Amino acid sequence: MSVDVKIIPGKLPPFWDRGVLFFCNIHSIFYENQEEASDLMRQIAGAQSYGGRVMSILNLLFHRGPNRILLEAPPEASLLDYLSGDLRLSLPGFDVLDHRGYRDLVAKGASGIDPAIEELRRQPAAWVDGYVTDAVLVQVADKIQKRTISTLAGSKNGNNKYLLYRHQVEKQLPTFDTLLASEPGELSSCLKSLREMGYAKAVVKAQIGASGYGMIKLETQEPRLDCVPDYLFFEGPCMVQGWLDQETPGVERIGSPSVQMFLNDDTVYLYDWTEQVLSRESVHEGNISPPPYISEHPELEEELFRQAGIAGEWLHAQGYRGTASADFLVIGREGKTKTIVCEINARITGATYPSVLARHFMPEGCWSMRNIQFRGSLDGSRLLALMDRAAVLYRPGKDKGILPFNFNTDAEGKIIKGQFLSLGENHEECAELLVQAWAELPVEWGYDRD
Repeated sequence: MSVDVKIIPGKLPPFWDRGVLFFCNIHSIFYENQEEASDLMRQIAGAQSYGGRVMSILNLLFHRGPNRILLEAPPEASLLDYLSGDLRLSLPGFDVLDHRGYRDLVAKGASGIDPAIEELRRQPAAWVDGYVTDAVLVQVADKIQKRTISTLAGSKNGNNKYLLYRHQVEKQLPTFDTLLASEPGELSSCLKSLREMGYAKAVVKAQIGASGYGMIKLETQEPRLDCVPDYLFFEGPCMVQGWLDQETPGVERIGSPSVQMFLNDDTVYLYDWTEQVLSRESVHEGNISPPPYISEHPELEEELFRQAGIAGEWLHAQGYRGTASADFLVIGREGKTKTIVCEINARITGATYPSVLARHFMPEGCWSMRNIQFRGSLDGSRLLALMDRAAVLYRPGKDKGILPFNFNTDAEGKIIKGQFLSLGENHEECAELLVQAWAELPVEWGYDRD
């Protein structure tokens, strides 16, 4: 099946003319690999309330409606008031269904009538979606007589880094130097080979991972192999790749851009591009758009979108439909730049929310999104009032401001973390907004992982 690729940076694509029942199945993003998922959830502050991010954009992604979202924790009330009142965003209806309840939808026997299934079946939306289309979501859709946006194979294969790597090799696209380890005992020989190729560091990548999980960086000289968890081999062989950074002789790391995608039945839209904000461990902490170094390297725009289009065609062929992102590494070496696709994330990603919101309210200009964690807890209405007092809280019609689109809460419903989108004419203005806002806060804060 042929597919068109349309490059429209800064413009939102025509999203779904459908209504959806959306399950925030964040615990399923590694599919059957529950050990990897549990490890990730332990590391993310406020993980149970991350699904609240979808509230802000679901009716933009599925504009026919009516839409309903199943959250793992109740959304913060004052933020909902801000989104629907000040921002005048249409919000979906919601219910709370934690991960155990999600899995119980298919774990129960077939005898008798399950009230939860009957209630979901009565929802008017004809489609079902989630962070990923796992086996549970497919079974739920079948039980409630609705259709999934993506196939199970399309969702899972689309997130498989090894399958994407094989496609890059087939298309003769740039790739990292890569060896395969079928089991932990083969890591030493792979690392030795990469050391002989001149690499001081390497990365072990599981076939499926997210947010820095499924990836372990190691020294090639006397590596600590005891820190490599067995779950990295859950889907099969791991890739062991040479690591490129400023410590690699002759290498200048230019950036880690990401291209935002939307795939419908016949078109791949490339609608925004960002620079990923990464920690020292290469864990996602936020995004900036457009990449700030593009003025110095204007040739990168064409190459990034060219390779993203090829990756998008492959993702479409897997059977995946919906929002996604292609993540890159751009390096300078011997006077030339090299652009390499690192991975595709076939789901609503941490960059999807700010990108959709930014381009909805301010198609022109710059934006940045940061995860901010507070050293103490805050009441949501007070946090919004403090931002308003600092004159930075965004409202439609303003040419700059900060738009909080999700609050992560503790057991008492207090804010411990949030996702904050800064909108402005340039990157300097976006950065200044954060300084201005946090000068009003009564607690210390810091940046955190996605």
